[in-house]
Amino acid sequence: MPTPAAGRPEGDPFGALGDANRRSIVELLGTSERSVQELADALPISRPAVSRHLRLLKEAGLVVEEARGTRHIYRLHDEGIAAVQAYLERVWGEAAARFRLVAENRRPDQRS
Repeated sequence: MPTPAAGRPEGDPFGALGDANRRSIVELLGTSERSVQELADALPISRPAVSRHLRLLKEAGLVVEEARGTRHIYRLHDEGIAAVQAYLERVWGEAAARFRLVAENRRPDQRS
C-alpha cells in the first residue's frame, strides 16, 4: 500500500478516491492541469467544494499544487498515482494469476 511521505499529512489514496467528485477531479486532471475555477466549471459542485476535494487529494498524495500569480494550478502527482497503480497491479495481478490457475486445473466436467 502506498505510504505517506515524511512531513505530509496522513492520507489514504483509496479513501480519497472513494468519492465520485474526487474521482471526477482525478479524471479531469488526467487530461491536463487545471485551476480550481476550471475544475469547478467542469463539475456540478461549487468552487469551495472543489477546493476541499483538492485538499484531500493533495493530502493523499494524488495531486500537487502550483501557485501561478493569484491562481492555484493542480495536476496529478506522478509518484502518488504510480504508487496506487503499482499496488493495484500487485493485488489484482496476484488474484488474476490465482483465478487462471484454478480455471486451468479444473476438470472439464466441473466447468459450468
